Amino acid sequence: MAGELGRRGAPVALWNRTKANIAVLRSRGGVEVDGEVEGFGPVALITDDLEQALAGVRVAVVCVPAFAHRELAERCAPYLGEGQMVVLNPGRTFGALEFARALAAAEGARGVLVAEAATNLLTARSAGPAQSYISRIKHAVPVAALQAERTPEVVEALTEWYPQFTPANSTLETSFANVGAVIHPAITLLNAARIENDQGRFEFYMDGISPRVAEVLAAVDRERKAVAALLGVEVPSLVEWLASAYRATGSDLFEAVRANEGYRGITAPSTLEHRYILEDVPMSLVPIASAGRAFGLNTRAIDALIFLAGIIMDTNYWTRGRTLESLGLAGLSPGEIRRIAETGEWDA
Repeated sequence: MAGELGRRGAPVALWNRTKANIAVLRSRGGVEVDGEVEGFGPVALITDDLEQALAGVRVAVVCVPAFAHRELAERCAPYLGEGQMVVLNPGRTFGALEFARALAAAEGARGVLVAEAATNLLTARSAGPAQSYISRIKHAVPVAALQAERTPEVVEALTEWYPQFTPANSTLETSFANVGAVIHPAITLLNAARIENDQGRFEFYMDGISPRVAEVLAAVDRERKAVAALLGVEVPSLVEWLASAYRATGSDLFEAVRANEGYRGITAPSTLEHRYILEDVPMSLVPIASAGRAFGLNTRAIDALIFLAGIIMDTNYWTRGRTLESLGLAGLSPGEIRRIAETGEWDA
């Protein structure tokens, strides 16, 4: 995103914690972008110093994996203040809630507006420390502020450069519009042997899905929508989302995924130690299942993927992931959770 913005003349500050990456980026002065858009994006400030990166900025866009949100919030807290906004791109599920809760616990960052996007605006992959391949810029991505009444402020700030951002009703809507939860873990886990044996030398979306694999995705999708409905939120199905974000259509889920030109050419992970499991299972599937369990909804397809990922990766994702308990939402009614997601206030 820094490179794509830079090539259009936006004043960008880029933070990365890895000094080796910073050294390469500084030596080149920005990011080379290839794919749907091409060119060199100069970056005004490239730093591993969070205080320097956040000084005076109106919008801080967080593009790290969701499992790093809490730690990053704690590190950012001393350097964020009144009038600034943080946008998680994306938040996965309950990302804005977790980030805001971590800021509050750090007793810093007063007056900061936290928001989240439903998915990453750019379908992109790193092609090197200073290179990015953007296969597609999505046509529409919902975004919401944790204080729902202030979502227009976030949209106004983002659409100066990206008119594709559209207002969602609340962060519950963006959290459950998280289609990565549906797509990434299932395809990865059901292609585990191929990923390990071939080191990902196949197209993830085009070759990794089949009609039967698509049935698993469809089951997860139905459960995602059911939990959302239980919390009073209506979200599009994966098929509907593909049509909105990519203009990809088909008679069923399998055909719609295969019709998405934005997915074409994207290779599979070379290892199972990848964010499709490490991020999307604990930070997407677990919170959805946690909410379902709390209110007696069966999420057997999602549960199956969480357990399977745990066995394959020798990790208990139920204890490592976002849950209603870890977010301070345990014991609350759907209406109370909805109020917190719309106001950002845990204490009524």
